Amino acid sequence: MATYKKTGSKVKKTQHNTEEKYTTAEVFNTLDETASKSEQWVIKNQNQIFIVLGVIVAGILAFLAYQKYVQAPKEKEAADELAFPKAYFEDAINNSVAVDSLLTLSLNGADGKYGFVDIATEYSGTKAGNLANYYAGIAYLKLKNYEEAIKFLENFSSEDELLAPIAKGAMGDAFADINQLDDALEYYLKAADLRDNNFSTPLFLFKAGNTAMDLGKYDKALDIFNRIKTDYPNSNEAKNIDIYINKATFASKQ
Repeated sequence: MATYKKTGSKVKKTQHNTEEKYTTAEVFNTLDETASKSEQWVIKNQNQIFIVLGVIVAGILAFLAYQKYVQAPKEKEAADELAFPKAYFEDAINNSVAVDSLLTLSLNGADGKYGFVDIATEYSGTKAGNLANYYAGIAYLKLKNYEEAIKFLENFSSEDELLAPIAKGAMGDAFADINQLDDALEYYLKAADLRDNNFSTPLFLFKAGNTAMDLGKYDKALDIFNRIKTDYPNSNEAKNIDIYINKATFASKQ
């Protein structure tokens, strides 16, 4: 009896293997061509490539040299200069005698030494120069020169947990003192939201709530006072907060 032999599957398998070989070969050929073109491009443009790399390396080295030989000495010099007006400022804060004179000396300097104003300008871009903006702003605020206070505090930036919100809150105080209550409210809320802690946040929320009351924004004031009660129950501002909540509630219903 003749036996039927199935040859079709074997042929197909051989064809499939052949196709795979051709496909693989094409892929490698393509890769070879791409690599060859890349090599040719690199060879053709090697001068430009070296120039670009040289510029990058030179830029990095220049930056490192600037930081070491220019910025670092400038930072130290600025910090040394800041010590002089800071001493007058701290004397003014801790004493009740000749406060205005001490603050003025801290701002303008004396005996050939820089005050905060000059340090902020001459050492702009340094940590001490930035800090001089803060001290100058607070000094002007205490001297009731509110426009100058706002100007210097605007130029101050910080990531500090307390210093950053205190500076924003001081701007709120300055705006409140010149009766720009909408601006004061804005900066009190910015100060409150800038950092979340149990000191500065409820303090500036409380100022914001009272400012909102002065503006006749009783519902907003109520929300702010309730936030103090709910989120900061252990703060100093929360001790008598029910009085302010009741006051805002009553006013909102009128």
